[in-house]
Amino acid sequence: MDLKLKNIKAAQLVLMGTICGDIIGSWYEFATTKRYSFEIFSERSKFTDDTVCTIGIADALLKGMRFEDSLRHWCLKYPRAGYGGMFSSWIHSFIKEPYNSWGNGSAMRVSPVGIHANTLDECLSLARQTAKITHNHPEGIKGAQAVASAIFLALHGSNKTEIKDYIEIQFSYDLSRKYKDIQPSYHFEVSCQKSVPESIIAFLESVDYESAIRMAVAYGGDADTMSAIAGGIAAAYYGEIPQHILNNCSNILPPDILSVIESFNSII
Repeated sequence: MDLKLKNIKAAQLVLMGTICGDIIGSWYEFATTKRYSFEIFSERSKFTDDTVCTIGIADALLKGMRFEDSLRHWCLKYPRAGYGGMFSSWIHSFIKEPYNSWGNGSAMRVSPVGIHANTLDECLSLARQTAKITHNHPEGIKGAQAVASAIFLALHGSNKTEIKDYIEIQFSYDLSRKYKDIQPSYHFEVSCQKSVPESIIAFLESVDYESAIRMAVAYGGDADTMSAIAGGIAAAYYGEIPQHILNNCSNILPPDILSVIESFNSII
């Protein structure tokens, strides 16, 4: 499928949509909440491994680097961003090969692919490449492809029904479940198969960027990753992020990360 990019402005918001989701969800990964009306920012808000890894993928696409080299470079630059044990060992090359992970780390870093790809086939191929360097389990690859394709489709004019139908058919995720039925008993999950569909459902039932983030965090699960996933898709679909959210998150980010975002957006 080869579709024309419908909204350049939206494409230029996707990286920040992902990163703002990470920052907003950062504290609630540890202090989980079921409250939709949670405080969006506090002195504890920060960027985490989701942001660093997303920038690693974006920088690789920008410079034509190997994904693994760029990821290691950025993660070593920010060693205290909150990496998982196996991924940390991979960063430091204690584990040199992919480690068959089905964790949602493959899905939280893939949003640059949905912007960069020119066709849906290219999107799926690049998403697989970004995942398999660490998360080469079929579920890890599937999670990355689902998120990247949702962003790609949103940027190329698909509506929510079309995005939902494609992901359900292509990846066998059940997106017909309702947020109100999932949220009360949902708990912390790091697997793609038990967090990526829920993150997409938060987007599907949202009415704007902020509501997607609030719903993702209020699952009471892996808040930073789930809101990063929902936030990237929501930014692609709605084409806007509230200015106060952009301002607060931009003030948290260091110059080198902001520079990658600016450079990546300049080539869209």
